[in-house]
Amino acid sequence: MDPTALLRPGLLDGRTIALGGGGPFGPALAELGATPATLPLTLDEDDAASHARAAVTAHGALDALVHDLRPAFGSGGDDGLGATLDGAWVTIRAVANAAWIEPARAGKVVLVAPPPRGAEDPQADGVRGAAENIARTLSIEWSRFGIRTVAITPGARTTDGELAALAAYLVSPAGDYFSGARLALGEVAETPSAG
Repeated sequence: MDPTALLRPGLLDGRTIALGGGGPFGPALAELGATPATLPLTLDEDDAASHARAAVTAHGALDALVHDLRPAFGSGGDDGLGATLDGAWVTIRAVANAAWIEPARAGKVVLVAPPPRGAEDPQADGVRGAAENIARTLSIEWSRFGIRTVAITPGARTTDGELAALAAYLVSPAGDYFSGARLALGEVAETPSAG
């Protein structure tokens, strides 16, 4: 799916979107008018804070952070789980402090979780659940700062284009109505079979 075929041209004009986690969303957001500000992957809090402040200085403001948890999770397992969640928290906190809390500006965080991997790697479900919990908790804790947080949990066949389209919608003005939510893509609820 091409996000520009679904969303109106210029939807993100004038918005600067920080990109954390190393995901592929920059070009799609730019095609809709956003200025992407890519942040490097780091687990060092001082380094993350320095990069977030530099992005704010370079662009004047950051309107949102789209943090892709999939690259850090990599091949999964306990190491992938720890690196993913630690890296996400370090980046989220650095951007929130530099761009929104200290300057008293509203902002948005969109977390993109890895797809389910079933029994082959149950830690993927741990990352998915953690993304939802982060979004729900921060939506309450940081609501006083005007920070909205959302988690996207893709299905096994969800494409990068579908994720980019939803992320673009959520960081647009229309996404202001979402906070503390998990948006599940490609998941079909089981229906009870008739006796």
